[in-house]
Amino acid sequence: MPTPPRGVRRLATALFTALSLVAVGGVAGCADDADAGGGTGPLRIGYQRFGGLSLVKARNAAPDAQWSLFESGPALTEALKAGAIDIGQVGEAPPIFAAAAKIPFSVVGTSAPIPQGEAVLVKESSGLKTFADLRGRTVALNKGSNVHWLLVRLLAANNMTLKDINVKYLKPAEGRPAFDNGQVDAWIIWDPYFALAEQPGVKVLADATGLASNREYVLASPEVVRDRTDDVRAFLTTYRTVTDWGIANPQERATVLAPELKIPLDVTTRALARSARPLAPVTPAVGAELQAIADGFTTLDLVPGPVDISGRVDDRFSAVFQ
Repeated sequence: MPTPPRGVRRLATALFTALSLVAVGGVAGCADDADAGGGTGPLRIGYQRFGGLSLVKARNAAPDAQWSLFESGPALTEALKAGAIDIGQVGEAPPIFAAAAKIPFSVVGTSAPIPQGEAVLVKESSGLKTFADLRGRTVALNKGSNVHWLLVRLLAANNMTLKDINVKYLKPAEGRPAFDNGQVDAWIIWDPYFALAEQPGVKVLADATGLASNREYVLASPEVVRDRTDDVRAFLTTYRTVTDWGIANPQERATVLAPELKIPLDVTTRALARSARPLAPVTPAVGAELQAIADGFTTLDLVPGPVDISGRVDDRFSAVFQ
């Protein structure tokens, strides 16, 4: 397929950025349209609230990067599809849905497992004691995000299927009021939204311990990996350095991130204590883990299959994370 004219690519990027602004309530440092489609300009980084990349932004450790904020992983992978960003960070399910949708990307990095960073929340007054008690109840979650895989694993662990519950797909900004107002019986969510929702009267019914790794994954445009390998390596090295600093200095990390996330310091501290983990290289074992997730979604007809996600793993930057 011929490459679209540069002006068309600029327009597409600008339109996508505008739509993202509406969807997430603001975009920080959107990429200048002169850099659309790659080239030698600043790397365009897509990040989520609280993910490891947010600390890089908060510390201004990559001053030449251009940043775009996304509410969830699926929205970020759509930005990759549109050519609006070069690198982004997501949970373990978004790469599967993106690969099923034929979005081009490479998996260039990951993190240590973070099973305590996502959970099923219920009201204490509900009387619900186990996940199995949700049979026939309404459960809210963000479709295609890490919590989608947690739901699949919880159902299997409790000999249940999707037919045993009423699933309501809601973005985080929609899920919180629905949960608070009793419109849903349970909300499956990740940090920092998880920590923000831990108010009196709310309890954790289950988290991902023993069920899902809940790793973070670093995705990159194949074009930028191919054409700007040194730039990508330099950025990932900065990412690793900042992540290691944060783990070694948890109090300073929380102090830096709380204003960036616009959430209270105590909530930031609590969420980081369970959800901040070191980065890790992508290995054949990590590729196999992702492939197992893809196969699980395919078996349930949640994505059209088969999906070859292990083939998207690119280990050329693994030395950065070791």
